[in-house]
Amino acid sequence: MRELLLFTRQGCCLCEGLEEKLRALDPPQPLQLIDVDTDPALQRRYGLAVPVLAVAASGDEPLRELPRVSPRLAGAQLRAWLIKQGVR
Repeated sequence: MRELLLFTRQGCCLCEGLEEKLRALDPPQPLQLIDVDTDPALQRRYGLAVPVLAVAASGDEPLRELPRVSPRLAGAQLRAWLIKQGVR
């Protein structure tokens, strides 16, 4: 399974909600949290756009940001959305 990267910041309720839903997936998807406020370049790039979900780079494939996830998606619907985005 490809690792997902969740660009987030502390105190962001949307970020926390998406993290919770991703961690509840069955089977679980590998997930790494990246706090954009720990890196000025990430802070400039993402600003207030968090949460941003991306697929980690692997081999010849670069990091790929995914479209914004609807906060209404959870469980099987979120899994189906990830599969539609090419995340296995």
